[in-house]
Amino acid sequence: MSAHPLLLATGPSGPVDLTAIETDAAPGFDGSKTDGQQALIDLGPELAELQERLYAEGKSGGTRRVLLVLQGMDTSGKGGVVRSAVGLFDPQGVRITSFKAPTEEERAHDFLWRIRNAVPGAGYVGVFDRSHYEDVLIARVRSLAPPEEIERRYGAINDFERELTEAGVTILKCMLHISADEQQKRLLARLDDPSKHWKFNPGDIDERAEWPAYQEAYEVALERTHTDHAPWHVVPSDKKWFRNLAVGQLLRDTLHGLDPQWPVADFDVAEQRRRLDDQGPVA
Repeated sequence: MSAHPLLLATGPSGPVDLTAIETDAAPGFDGSKTDGQQALIDLGPELAELQERLYAEGKSGGTRRVLLVLQGMDTSGKGGVVRSAVGLFDPQGVRITSFKAPTEEERAHDFLWRIRNAVPGAGYVGVFDRSHYEDVLIARVRSLAPPEEIERRYGAINDFERELTEAGVTILKCMLHISADEQQKRLLARLDDPSKHWKFNPGDIDERAEWPAYQEAYEVALERTHTDHAPWHVVPSDKKWFRNLAVGQLLRDTLHGLDPQWPVADFDVAEQRRRLDDQGPVA
């Protein structure tokens, strides 16, 4: 894969038109589906080593970490990305949080309260399956908060994300961009397969009826929260294999940019080797 997936230009980019961004494309990749699936598998060893180095760094006093934010319409593939791309990491260094409707306790606090509680610790790769953006997406579409509160939240999100980056968090925000036709196919596939019925929520059809409103809400959110410190990546997601490969490559590039190093031993390696040699076999 020679180029990033489609992404918004660094810095404020003005109005966003999602209809102008293809959902069925595979930018930067000329191979077949099979080639793409293999390319993701081939990323595995490199991703695993980079993540282990970050984890080791965190265990040795480092403060850096990565936060992958996954947003998208129902069936866009957030879970698929977690299984296929994030699944290449060692689970012990990953923290996955799936945000559902807020609980009564969470509603009693500011909308960012539950998000702050899920920020990954030093050395970890954190994954948000949905995120604080729900509070300017569904809240906007379903009028769950007054317009002035929604407006306040855009600024609060930008301030929060800057605070995270200043604390050593590298934020990777991916909007998984699918078409309405592809969503319909995926919902029908779930209904046609009894083993997938558990994944189907009748409420998804109600949300689908609000497709234009959600597209507008995403466009506004992307425009208002695309910043130098936390830019958005709009990933074409009709092709599942490309979606997974694109996020996998973004993760690799992010970790490469951090270039975590193995911690230097805080003990005399030669001395410990002599101790082992002197000890000899243990019965």
